[in-house]
Amino acid sequence: MRDHPDIDQTAGLEAISGWLKHRGRQPFPFQAQTWHAMMAGRSGIVNAPTGCGKTYAVFLGALIRFIDAHPSDWQARRNNGLRLLWVTPLRALAKDIGRAMEEVILELGMSWRVGIRNGDTPVNERQRQKRNMPEVMIITPESLHLLLAQKGYADTFRHLETVAVDEWHELIGGKRGVLVELAVSRIIGLRQSSPINDPQTNGCMVWGISATIGNLEEAKDVLLAPILTGTHNRNTTGNGLIIRAVTDKKVEVRAIFPEEIEKYPWAGHLGIKLAPKVIPIVESERTSLIFINTRGMSETWYQTLLDVAPHWAGAIALHHGSIEQELREWVEEALHVGTLKAVVCTSSLDLGVDFRPVSTVIQVGSPKGVGRFLQRAGRSGHQPGEVSRIYFLPTHSLELVEVAALKAAIQEGTIEHRQPSALCFDVLIQYLCTLAVSDGFVPAEIWEEVRSTWCFRDMTEDEWSAALIFLRDGGQALRQYDEYKKIEVEDGRWRITNRRIAMRHRLHIGTIVSDAMLKVKFITGGYVGVIEEWFISKLLPGDVFTLAGRKLEFVMIRDMTVLVRKSNAKKSIVPSWMGGRMPLSSHLGRMLRIKLEEAGRGMTHEPELAALQTLMKLQRELSHIPDRDELLIEHVETKDGFHLFVHTFEGRLVNEAMAAILAWRISRLHPITFSFAMNDYSFELLSDQPIPLDDSNAQELFSAQHLTEDIQRSVNATEMAKRKFRDIAVIGGLVFQGMPGEQKKARHLQSSTSLLFQVFQEYDPGNILLRQAYQEVFDHQMEEARLREMLDRISRGRIVITYPERLTPFSFPVKVDSMRESMSSEKLEDRVRRMQEQLER
Repeated sequence: MRDHPDIDQTAGLEAISGWLKHRGRQPFPFQAQTWHAMMAGRSGIVNAPTGCGKTYAVFLGALIRFIDAHPSDWQARRNNGLRLLWVTPLRALAKDIGRAMEEVILELGMSWRVGIRNGDTPVNERQRQKRNMPEVMIITPESLHLLLAQKGYADTFRHLETVAVDEWHELIGGKRGVLVELAVSRIIGLRQSSPINDPQTNGCMVWGISATIGNLEEAKDVLLAPILTGTHNRNTTGNGLIIRAVTDKKVEVRAIFPEEIEKYPWAGHLGIKLAPKVIPIVESERTSLIFINTRGMSETWYQTLLDVAPHWAGAIALHHGSIEQELREWVEEALHVGTLKAVVCTSSLDLGVDFRPVSTVIQVGSPKGVGRFLQRAGRSGHQPGEVSRIYFLPTHSLELVEVAALKAAIQEGTIEHRQPSALCFDVLIQYLCTLAVSDGFVPAEIWEEVRSTWCFRDMTEDEWSAALIFLRDGGQALRQYDEYKKIEVEDGRWRITNRRIAMRHRLHIGTIVSDAMLKVKFITGGYVGVIEEWFISKLLPGDVFTLAGRKLEFVMIRDMTVLVRKSNAKKSIVPSWMGGRMPLSSHLGRMLRIKLEEAGRGMTHEPELAALQTLMKLQRELSHIPDRDELLIEHVETKDGFHLFVHTFEGRLVNEAMAAILAWRISRLHPITFSFAMNDYSFELLSDQPIPLDDSNAQELFSAQHLTEDIQRSVNATEMAKRKFRDIAVIGGLVFQGMPGEQKKARHLQSSTSLLFQVFQEYDPGNILLRQAYQEVFDHQMEEARLREMLDRISRGRIVITYPERLTPFSFPVKVDSMRESMSSEKLEDRVRRMQEQLER
């Protein structure tokens, strides 16, 4: 094996080496290293750029291990039980991975079978799997927990040798990652506490597969925690392996420049105007992916491209999560065989799917993070040695600075960290219910396993007891109500024996909680996709909206289904889905501040910064361009009132929280009221009187002292926690969303969770789910840790306060954002044009 120490050539290595040689290939050093580690029964994480063979590193390792265990009859052996459990975050990945695995198995002449288990798997296929498990199961985290909810589930994992968690960098930052942690702890616990039935296996390995992530060491520790800490001996430590691919994978980033750089930019409008510039790029490539950040804008872009290039009809497609499954699968298959010229898509195609015909990617608007940008770039040139080419199409002029920032970050080789979740009690309660509906659990045994996970390593015995009491009788506040008494204890084993409760629980396993989704169907028959209830509730019969690239006339809602007919209307309403806006990452914000400093100092050797020279010159003349360690504050008076613009370049969530805190702190100095506006770069406070912020009090107003208390006072933390509690209550099984196709309306669900929230506030203020709701507000919505880091940075740097005579290029975008809520897009564009003309006189 190339670049690897000599090691005895085993039957498995010979078989795989022969197969690769027959195909004219040889393994990369990181693949061979992974195989040898797996042969030794080690666990770890494989880190390699997209398109470099991470899947083969772990999958072929599992085959080698099996062949070595059965050197004389490895091809003939059938019905070997589940050997490799492959966890993947997206259903779209399963088919592609399964296809690649089956190809290898067929060419090797093995009798292994590959099964897929997710929400789209037919019931008869699930039953077939239950009777005779395939050797490889490709599964989502939710479906893995459904396996744990089956009677006798331990037998399913009796022969399991390897758990592979694909795209771990995508899972680790959320509650789906916690589902994986708990499932791994149970599987490892089963293997440690039960005799191993198959003498050929010596325990279960866990392997993570990851592309772009900054805190790789921590990511490894989170996934392998049950192995590294030991469920029976918490003092046992181990390191696990990190195997990195040393490759020369090149990423080529190109900017699409507008014909004219506006001195007064504003977000969103520029992208669509640059659509004609996309045409020659797509025409010159084999297949292109055009990434849009939101589903609503992807619909708009699809229609716009067809308007600009009508000859593309049939050669361009649309792909996002609300389009019906059959159409999505058709698009994915067409991408594989190369029959499509371009696909307009969202994050639905972000992850690991191998579309080799894709030769270039176009990113429309800010990707919000370096990791996401690299992930999308990796969809092109998806083979070792090939160049990944990505174009950045700005939606406003200032985003050109982000292109320079992204290039610098890629050259620097730094990626965002993904913060693992901690103490997600809603997921824990759901997990314990899952065990209770299958074979039950003994709290003392499961306590050790749960505590071996990263998420619950700091859980106290009091918190564990609170979770158990909550499960058994609803806790202190709900014990009078029978519907919250789910558990029965028999001989020390906790079980759910009520069939109705068990069925409800199985239907709602998972942590993805969305607003009520309604199916969209033609009156004449035919499924189009899904749409959120809140959007449809605003429509009247006859209104035309766009979904799946089609113009549809709304007719009526019947049985939780939106009935529509095709429309030839020229204008239509583009749906917007809740939660579409992602904040700028702290890492990209830091690189952005560095590039702004360079632009401010006239260092414009990069074409993106050179293109912005006129804009930067105007900003410098009217106000100031901040260095990386400076905070720029602008006081501007207009006919609307007195504006305070603060340019942090820290992301929307941080700016939203800081605006509220600053308003609160100023109001304590002087009675004054404000309205807020914010974007990723800046925030605005607007008042009808001068705002008392100057050199004498700026440092105090931007101090990190008493930050937590000021957050609680400045924002309606209770209302925000109430909204968070809705999702927590659903995940924790406090409320039932309804049978499939009969979901409760969102407002009914919200009212029931609001009532529970109030009950806990009054009668059980220490409730673990209530505490979690407030903690999630601080950690995720307010981004308290990042906010504190920003204030610490400001305290070490310099605050620059200017008093421009009119709006500046930096303040203009956030001023426009403050007008969006009250104006239609057409009226807004007219108003902005007039403002620009007045400012440029």
